[in-house]
Amino acid sequence: MGVYLNPGNDAFSRSCNSEIYVDKTGLLALTNKVIETKQNCVCISRPRRFGKSTAAEMLVAYYGRESDSSEIFEPYKIAQCEDYEKYLNRYNVIALNMQNFLSISKSVEEFTAYLQSEIIEELKENYPDKLSGEEKFLSVALEKLYSRTKEGFVFIIDEWDCIFRENGYMPEEQKKYLDFLRNLLKDRVYVSLVYMTGILPIKKYGTHSALNMFDEYSMTSPGEYAEYVGFTEKEVKALCSRYHMDFEKEKEWYDGYVFEDNLHIYNPKSVVDSMRRKKLSSYWTQTETYEALKIYIDMNFDGLKDSVIRMIAGEGVAINTDRFQNDMSTVGSKDDVLTLLVHLGYLAFDSRTSVVFIPNTEISGEFCNAIEGEQWKEIINSIEKSEQLLHATWEQDSQAVAEMIDEVHRENTSILTYNNENDLSCVISLAYYNAVKEYTRVREFPAGKGFADIVFIPKKHSQRPAMVVELKYDQSARGAIAQIKERKYTDSLKEYQGNLLLVGINYDKKTKKHECVIECHNLI
Repeated sequence: MGVYLNPGNDAFSRSCNSEIYVDKTGLLALTNKVIETKQNCVCISRPRRFGKSTAAEMLVAYYGRESDSSEIFEPYKIAQCEDYEKYLNRYNVIALNMQNFLSISKSVEEFTAYLQSEIIEELKENYPDKLSGEEKFLSVALEKLYSRTKEGFVFIIDEWDCIFRENGYMPEEQKKYLDFLRNLLKDRVYVSLVYMTGILPIKKYGTHSALNMFDEYSMTSPGEYAEYVGFTEKEVKALCSRYHMDFEKEKEWYDGYVFEDNLHIYNPKSVVDSMRRKKLSSYWTQTETYEALKIYIDMNFDGLKDSVIRMIAGEGVAINTDRFQNDMSTVGSKDDVLTLLVHLGYLAFDSRTSVVFIPNTEISGEFCNAIEGEQWKEIINSIEKSEQLLHATWEQDSQAVAEMIDEVHRENTSILTYNNENDLSCVISLAYYNAVKEYTRVREFPAGKGFADIVFIPKKHSQRPAMVVELKYDQSARGAIAQIKERKYTDSLKEYQGNLLLVGINYDKKTKKHECVIECHNLI
């Protein structure tokens, strides 16, 4: 076994021996489908600490020919697949972590030269009678080996995008790196499979990519690899049962990445740490990418601050992900920043609506930690006063509630122009930011003969009243209360009989004031 050529199964064995290992070997069934085909180049991008390296180690252990990994994989899902043994330990594997090469190189030329020399040296050691000893280019050495042995290679490339996350590398050097990968991997008979993983999707120049032979799967388009991005809801429920953790709280903290077919994906790093430490907290976000969150949301692109405020208030923001060039330096618009934050895991993306949003409590807290300085003082003030607003609502102090909502409006006039009820809904959501501690908030709640604007449903541990909030624009707060009753919005909340507040809020465009009426409602 070598360092890069067939490095063995020790790394994956340690993952399996860890206190918590969630079976993700089903991914191998997907790579087995494309090995030795024209679709044998796969690029998977997902955020840091979402299990990229563990997946790469798993592929190394499964395909590498100089190990016997049958004992490792026998307990897991892949062992039940029909072609399990067909590919088990049958290939030469070349495993590369590009960050390791980049960290000891001063240029792309030095980077690629060192990489090639190291692997060629190992090839010569393993095939002393098949190579002349004069090969300088890895692609040439592999072509010769294949012609003489007919043995294909599986390439496992981790942190492939590291060069696009380093500000010191100019576009010319980035293109040289892409050309190197293209020359090494594209249309080469010695390539049986390429599994490449990183944080960012493949770098684009304009509308073209130098690595167009890859099928890409990313946070904006995970495809059939979606369940391998993180932990599924079923997997998290099983862990909660095993570790006696509250699943609903786990969901609140770490869920939120929702893909096609309503597949919910949880942050694996945070889930594992919460199980082991028996505590819900922010575990994943304190990584090197945290600084990117602060840097990018402070950028003064048109509309970016407004979008961040809307998302902190719990709203979604529509974006165009197509123009993002898939690096961390050529970021030139609001959509670029928000798309980058999706790939970094700080935002979730709904592919059906092209809307981004803050996925969960863990990330919401990090957004609030990241906003500071003069340009954010109004939003910080609104969040800090949210607790007072909640207490005023519970005490049915309508005048105090109206005055505090007025203040939130004045301090955040950039987005809260109240052109329609959606804008009014945004300011109410922002004003009630801290309600997330006690409530699950549902917009457009289906109830009675229609949809209530906002309903606050108490969480299991909360003793607070449920709240139905109806919003009006240039009408009356009393009319909002009447609508709640007439359309029987409370019918779906009968379990809160005697512990239910009706909140009517109206905004008057002429006076620029809010009016509020709060009633305690006893269900019949």
